[in-house]
Amino acid sequence: MAQKPGIPKGTRDFGPVEMARRNYIFDTIRSVYALYGFQQIETPAMENLSTLMGKYGEEGDKLLFKILNSGDFLKGVDFADASEHMGRLAAQLCEKGLRYDLTVPFARYVVQHREELTLPFRRFQIQPVWRADRPQRGRYREFYQCDADVVGSDSLLNEVELMQIVDEVFRRFGIRVVIKINNRKILTGIAEIIGQADKIVDITVAIDKLDKIGLENVNAELRANGLPEEAIEKLQPIILLSGSNEEKLAVMRRVLADSETGCRGIEEVEYVLNSYKAQTAGDEAGSHSALEFDLTLARGLNYYTGCIFEVKALDVEIGSITGGGRYDNLTGIFGMPGLSGVGISFGADRIYDVLNQLDLYPRTVTTQTQLLFINFGEREVAYCLPILAKVRRAGIRCEIYPDAAKMKKQMQYANQKGIPFVALVGENEMNEGKVTLKNMETGEQQMLTPEELTAFPFS
Repeated sequence: MAQKPGIPKGTRDFGPVEMARRNYIFDTIRSVYALYGFQQIETPAMENLSTLMGKYGEEGDKLLFKILNSGDFLKGVDFADASEHMGRLAAQLCEKGLRYDLTVPFARYVVQHREELTLPFRRFQIQPVWRADRPQRGRYREFYQCDADVVGSDSLLNEVELMQIVDEVFRRFGIRVVIKINNRKILTGIAEIIGQADKIVDITVAIDKLDKIGLENVNAELRANGLPEEAIEKLQPIILLSGSNEEKLAVMRRVLADSETGCRGIEEVEYVLNSYKAQTAGDEAGSHSALEFDLTLARGLNYYTGCIFEVKALDVEIGSITGGGRYDNLTGIFGMPGLSGVGISFGADRIYDVLNQLDLYPRTVTTQTQLLFINFGEREVAYCLPILAKVRRAGIRCEIYPDAAKMKKQMQYANQKGIPFVALVGENEMNEGKVTLKNMETGEQQMLTPEELTAFPFS
C-alpha cells in the first residue's frame, strides 16, 4: 500500500490563488522599498552553524534547524558523552543550519562584503526563514520575512523614512494601522530614576495592562514583582500617562529630567514624530497611518538601542504586523564593531490574514488568465495561434484549451478558473478574419478583428 503523501508539521503548500495573493503582498512591499532607494539582496537558505549559534540566546539555539553533514558524517564522532551533551554531538554531526532570521545573515553579509559596499547601505530582503518551533495556530516552522535596513548611519532621518515606508505600504493595501513608537533610552531612563534597572520588562508589562485591570491591580502586580513602594510612587505619572503625543512627551521630560539617557530618548522620539508630521503635512494625500508614542512598547529589549516600532491593524484583532528599531552594533558579533543600523520587518503571513479578513485584495489579483481561446479543431487552432501570439505580445494573459473537447467542458474550465473572457472562432469568424469575444459574466458577445482584440481593455 502506497504511503499517503504529506508535508512536515508547521509548513504549508500554497495553491495558485494563495500564491497570487502572497505575490501581491511581496510585490507591493518590494516596490515601496525600491521607491525609497533600497537595494535587494539574497543570502543562502543555509549558513555555517558557527554564524548562527550563540546569536539568538540559548532558546534560539535550540530552535535552529541543523543540517546533517554529507558523506561519512559519523567519522570522528565521539559518542561517549552523547547522552549528556547532545549539543556537543550535534556540533560534530552538523556544520550547517537553516537561517533563523534575516538579520544575522545580513550582519554576516555586511562584514564579508564590506569592501564592496557603499555606506550607508540600504538593503531589503524577502526570503523564508526556518525555526524548529512547536507548530500552532499562526506559528510556523517555515515563514517569510520582509526586512529593510539602513546600516552605517546614525541619522534619525532613516527612522522617519522607514515610518513613511510603513505608511505607504499599508496605504496601498488599504489597511488602517497605528504605528507605535518608543525608545530604549526612555525605558533605560525610567529604570535609572527609580533604581530598578533589572525590572524594566516587568514594569512595561504591568503598565500595558492598565486599561484591562486598573491602576490598583497594576500597582499590586508591581509589588508582587518585587518593586519597593518608593519606586512604585515614582512610576505613578508614567503609569497614568495619557493624552496627545506632545502631552505625553512633556510629562516624560519632567519625570526624566535627571536622566541624561532618558532625555536623549525623548529628543529622538520627538524628532521622528515632528519630521513624520511635517512630511505628511506637505503631501496632498497626507498620512494614512497614525504615529503614536507608546511607553508600553518594549520589543527586543536586549537587541534595540534607540527608537523601537510596532504596527497594529485597527480593524482586525491580531498581533503586531510590522516591527523594528535602531541597533548600535549589528556587525560587532562578527568582529566589526561600531556600525549602527535601523530596520523594519513586515509580517507577510499576518498581513495576508488581515487582507483576507477585510477582503481587501483587488479583484484582478487572482485573475491569472484573462482570455481563453476555445478549441474547435485543427483548422481553427491553426487560425488562432498567430492571433494568440499577437495578443500575448500586447501583454494580455491568454491560453488556448489544448484539446478539441466539448464546448460545455471548455466553458466549465473557464468558469472554474475565473477566466473573464473567451474567444470563439468558427467558420464565420475565419471567413471574416475576426474573433468572437464573449464576456463570461454578462454573456455579451462581439466580433473583433485581431487588432481590435489586442486593444480591448481586459483588465
